[in-house]
Amino acid sequence: MFVDNESGEKESVAMLHDGSQIDDPRRLRELLDRISDLAGEHALTSVVVGMAGREGDLVFPDVVDYVTSALRVDDCIVRMTRERSVLFLTDVDRGGAEEIMVRLLHEFGERFPRAAEASVSLAYFEVTPAAREATLKEVLLTLFTAESSAHRTH
Repeated sequence: MFVDNESGEKESVAMLHDGSQIDDPRRLRELLDRISDLAGEHALTSVVVGMAGREGDLVFPDVVDYVTSALRVDDCIVRMTRERSVLFLTDVDRGGAEEIMVRLLHEFGERFPRAAEASVSLAYFEVTPAAREATLKEVLLTLFTAESSAHRTH
């Protein structure tokens, strides 16, 4: 299935049986290249955040939707699977990214108390001006195999 992206171009997405969509995996590479360019050319630090829910968690897609709705224009999220998403936060360091994510998950739990059972694991990969360019494999392994912090939404 193809949909129009923010710049009006056609983009491939996969639909799950519940109607949620999975983004084109090539988009991950494009976004990582973008934040690497920001680091190298404009000396901006950015953070890639891995968000993971428990397998079969029915609330996690709603958490992702909420986080997506709260993003700044320059930030974006890529849905890899129903239980895994990657968030790109530009012009913020790891500490700032952690504060943003804790605040958004807390707000979600406050707004939707019945979703208090949701557990979201977070992991962070910081892209700094001084760092060498990271590979997509390196980033994904850091986000989804390392010890990540689990957060309750309430």
